[in-house]
Amino acid sequence: VQLQASGGGLVQAGGSLRLSCAASGGTFRNYAMDWFRQAPGKDREFVASISWSGAHAFYADSVKGRFTISRDNAKNTTYLEMNNLKPEDTAVYYCSASSRLSSWLRDQEYWGQGTQVTVSS
Repeated sequence: VQLQASGGGLVQAGGSLRLSCAASGGTFRNYAMDWFRQAPGKDREFVASISWSGAHAFYADSVKGRFTISRDNAKNTTYLEMNNLKPEDTAVYYCSASSRLSSWLRDQEYWGQGTQVTVSS
């Protein structure tokens, strides 16, 4: 499975961005999809996860209530809607795919290349 993340950019604090992750080369609906992020000098951290059907999703506490993960299995695409962005959300955002719904790095089987999100204060 190949994953292509896009939609990052520079935004002011309080603004919004929508990230997309397009999948190809596999059966998209077989996989749970995740978003992780990595800020400079920090470990990659979990952001959000969604089940293969889209019926179940969960979030890191730091983004709960501000970010929404969704997917469109007909388009083989996962989205991350990010609202009320804060400077601490600045990071490279990665999408990933796993065979089960999980927030663990070790469970992720495929990774996209990352897209930069920068939030200015």
